[in-house]
Amino acid sequence: MKVLLTITSLGVGGAERLVTGLADHFAAAGHEVVLVRFHGDAELSPTDVRVRLENLQMRRSLLGVLAAMVRFRRLVRSFRPDVVNSHLVHANILTRLLRLVTPMPRLISSAHNTNEEGRGRMRAYRLTDRLANISTNVSAEAVGAFEQQGALRPGRMVAIHNGIDTAAFTFDPAARERVRTELNLDEAAPLLLAVGRLWEPKDYPNLLRAFAGLEGGPVPPQLAIVGDGPLRGELEAMAGSLGVADRVHFLGVRHDVPALMAASDVFVLASAWEGFGLVVAEAMACGRVVVATDCGGVREVVGDAGFLVPPRNAEALAKAMGRALRLSDDEHERLGVAARERVLARFSLDVMADRYLAVYRDDDLSDQQQLQGTK
Repeated sequence: MKVLLTITSLGVGGAERLVTGLADHFAAAGHEVVLVRFHGDAELSPTDVRVRLENLQMRRSLLGVLAAMVRFRRLVRSFRPDVVNSHLVHANILTRLLRLVTPMPRLISSAHNTNEEGRGRMRAYRLTDRLANISTNVSAEAVGAFEQQGALRPGRMVAIHNGIDTAAFTFDPAARERVRTELNLDEAAPLLLAVGRLWEPKDYPNLLRAFAGLEGGPVPPQLAIVGDGPLRGELEAMAGSLGVADRVHFLGVRHDVPALMAASDVFVLASAWEGFGLVVAEAMACGRVVVATDCGGVREVVGDAGFLVPPRNAEALAKAMGRALRLSDDEHERLGVAARERVLARFSLDVMADRYLAVYRDDDLSDQQQLQGTK
């Protein structure tokens, strides 16, 4: 099968990790794969050299968009894919519009959230919905949110849970020791970890308030935050005003996330909204105890293998973080093992890729429960 994957950009994010992982998986399975981004440098990219990587170099102007669409049309006509699968809102809408003038045997639009941040974007989804054969989203909760917001008609979107490379995301004691040495932490220092872009959906102010309200033990807990974004300066200032700047480590963009997860004792997601919570599944695959806000599809990921609290509730988040840190060694290990087993059974890259291929082939689309996996 000839597969053309499109995505808005290849920055460091959950959707980008998913798409590059899919590209690698499809290439390894013998499919011919082209991965197209609309603009920007490739901070993430496939590891399989058989994946052809293209950049449309779209500029933020009408002429820039039109020039990129002309390049996109030439690429599609030259490659002649069997299926086109677009990811993220801008790529979804622009790829749909290209289908008005460029034949595509089958087009799948993949969203990655419950909230696309604006009525205009949901209206664009609704107006172009007929141009896609089917759409996907990362959880049953996210599918319901799109339907409720009128982005498409019921039955026009199916849920495919995100999948991760469980061989890459696993607990590594050597990595734990190396990272904790880098952070000047001995084994007795409790370390909480958060990973994600520093922007509004992730609600880092909620996390910092919760961390500041966390009851300290004999050794004060530390917090490492991995990622960058427009709110970094504001968040660093907030950590200072809360009196926790000396215990909060802003690490910026890192490419050793599995090692950082191994170094942590508790993984925390404080998001106001999510589509799926890929990073939560990655932490669970590493055997970490997870504390997360109950938003989007996060409940579908965590199940009974972690702690869930309401979004935007710093007090509840602090209490759950404290409970997680006070677990005995046996309880910590039991919950970590259960978390990894849950990911292996439901959220592996193999399971996800098979579900995408079923949608590409138009297999069993009436059986949404099969595509969604067991809740």
